[in-house]
This record gives sequence, C-alpha cells and structure tokens, in this order.
Amino acid sequence: MADLDDDEPLALSSNALDALKDFYAERDARQKQFEDLKAVAEEQHDAATSGEYKPLSMEAFAEDWNESQFWYSDETATALAEELLDGATAEMSIVVVSAPSVFVQVKNLLAKEGKPENERPKIYLLEFDKRFEVFPEFVFYDFKSPLKLPPALKGCADRVICDPPFLSEDCQTKAALTVRWLSKPWGTMCHSSYKLIVCTGERMETLINKLYKPAGIATTNFEPIHSKGLSNEFFCYANIECSKWKWRDQASH
Repeated sequence: MADLDDDEPLALSSNALDALKDFYAERDARQKQFEDLKAVAEEQHDAATSGEYKPLSMEAFAEDWNESQFWYSDETATALAEELLDGATAEMSIVVVSAPSVFVQVKNLLAKEGKPENERPKIYLLEFDKRFEVFPEFVFYDFKSPLKLPPALKGCADRVICDPPFLSEDCQTKAALTVRWLSKPWGTMCHSSYKLIVCTGERMETLINKLYKPAGIATTNFEPIHSKGLSNEFFCYANIECSKWKWRDQASH
C-alpha cells in the first residue's frame, strides 16, 4: 500500500486552471457589481436623510432579457410612480410587484419631496432579481410560489402596481393571486383610496379584466413605453381614472 505522506501534490490541468480562474473572476465581478449597487442605494438614502436629493437610475441594473426584464422609460416609470403616490399618506403601504423601474422612481419622488421617513408611505418591492436586495424594501418574489411571502404583507397594500414577467395565463393568474393576497379587501370596495395598476401585454386584456374584475379594473388609454422598445403591444389596466389616463371604453365616446 502506498504511503500517503509520500504522494505528490495533485496538479490541475491547464484547462481546469483556466476554468477555475474564470469562476473566481465571475464571482469577483458579481461581488463588485453588488457592492457598487449597494453603494448607490446607500448614497441616495444618506442624501435623502441629509436633505439632499440624488436620483437613482436604472442604468445601474442591466436588463436580463432571459428573465423577461424590460425596464420602462423614465417618463413612463415616473408617470406610474406619481399615480401611486398621489394622495398617499404615511399610514398607507405601496407594493410594487415585478416593476423595479417604477419602484426606483417612487423612491426618487419620495427623496425629492424631502419628507422624513415617518411621514412617507411604506413601500415594498416584490422582485425575483436579487440584485435589488440592495434596497431595504426588497422582498424576494417568485410568481411560481405566489403566496410564499412574509405573513405581515397579507392585506397590507393600499396601492399596488404589478407587471407580471411573462405573457402566459399561468404567470398572469398567479400574479393576480399575489396581488389579491397583498391588497386590502376587494369585496367591499369601501377602501376608496385603494389603487390597482397592472401593466402587461395587449393580448392579455380579456384575462386581466376577468382576473381583476372584483377590484373594478378596466383597460386604460395609457400606453407604457419601454426604454429599449418592446415588440409586444403593452396596455395599462387600472381601477381608477386620473389625469394621466381614462378607461378606453369611456375615452372612445
């Protein structure tokens, strides 16, 4: 039997060494990216606390088309964020589901207002992409497990915007289940300040109006624009009319 103490040290092949180098390089790059994003988030938080205003940008978060990530243009994201914040009080909660570009604009608008934290509505970002966990409001969300969320979020939402990641009946239905679970009760509709906005493909219109009918949703004439374009026609559905949009059936008269 060979003496293990006399064994020569194991040597990796050049291909294995190259693969190992690539692995560590990729790991280090991911770590640096995370630290850079975290620094951006902390910088805005510190600026807001000191009364200064430094806007966040989605440029820090590259789109991953394999994950069906398509950010809104700044104009669209800002318009949606403004509607979520319009009339919102410190007692309210705003939940952004799978729409991080809107979440970033919500944070920018709140920071620009310069109000202290205790005078702002609570905001949450439900998102699959863990790059966004640099924000304290991040909650990991996978539409495949629509109710796998912190129990404290159940029934908390006064305002919700949802942009389901995929144009499939399965994804849309599960996202709707999440939205209903998050929201103040739909049935009574006595919660007059409740706002629901869903942005998704035009071909989902019939399903969306069916899934969210108890919340009073309808197709609007507001057309979300994506920063890098999108081949699928996108619609905005909402349970309220406002200065930015009207319901399509009424708008056509």
